Amino acid sequence: MEYRRLGRSGLKVSALCLGTMQFGWTADEVAAFAVMDAFVAAGGTFIDTADIYSHWVEGNPGGVSEQIIGRWMHERGNRRTIILATKTRGRMWDGPNGEGLSRSHIIRAVDDSLRRLQTDYIDLYQAHFYDADTPIDETLATLTDLVHAGKLRYVGCSNYPAWRLALALGTSELRGLARYDSLQPHYNLAYRAEFERELHDLCLDQDLGVIPYSPLANGFLTGKYHRDEPAPASDRAGNVQRRYFNEHGWRTLDALRAVADEQHAPPAQVALAWLLQRPAITAPIVGANTPEQLATSLGAVDLRLTTEQIHALDMASAWE
Repeated sequence: MEYRRLGRSGLKVSALCLGTMQFGWTADEVAAFAVMDAFVAAGGTFIDTADIYSHWVEGNPGGVSEQIIGRWMHERGNRRTIILATKTRGRMWDGPNGEGLSRSHIIRAVDDSLRRLQTDYIDLYQAHFYDADTPIDETLATLTDLVHAGKLRYVGCSNYPAWRLALALGTSELRGLARYDSLQPHYNLAYRAEFERELHDLCLDQDLGVIPYSPLANGFLTGKYHRDEPAPASDRAGNVQRRYFNEHGWRTLDALRAVADEQHAPPAQVALAWLLQRPAITAPIVGANTPEQLATSLGAVDLRLTTEQIHALDMASAWE
């Protein structure tokens, strides 16, 4: 496993981050434990979750992924070797303060996450998406207090547009508040414009760690979809079809398969290797329901694409 510094901080994280949205959803607790065990055995240290995972599943109120991770760390006794990231912003309880980035919501949400995770600190605490109803200085001042209290070690954000991220960074600098050290954007070979249009240069200039989610485009970049075949009937396949079943998507997938053939590697590994060789990227977030699925992603760390292969992928997936 390779380890990288998270932005300008001194924190070292594994070059792949294990995403856990599927825990308590498509992976039960036994499967989740097996995946986390395999990740750690391969040298992985960086695990990402969120308090709302996975409230969209019937019978899941949110917080289930955190509970599973907490029980796993407690049983394995490995909390000190794990870089643990979680997020807040979504609705977690009833009432007007049950969601958002207000001082009221964040303080309760942090304590709830700490309890579910069975720990007294969170390595990276992230604003899941921005809250237009809360002043940015209120959010940052609250996070600063929690850092000073020892409950949080670093803070970051996810799904922020460039203007909001720039405002947050400027506010931190002006007022001497905790600074976002990382951004978690939606970014992959087939979905580049949202991040590359403005966020990419901002993150490089401000030395933020970038930990993109959906690096395999919900499975589209694994190569299991084909131009002349219908997508299987499922919620995830429906989302893939709506977003990627177009000429740009198929052109990208054709180029990905060609490079995968040259490398004698699965398309998923090539898609992750492309991300890992981008100058702004710290650690793509990969999910898995089984250790076997995880093993495919882990192989990307040692895969090196040539300059010509990267250029071919860049040209095929270029956005307008």
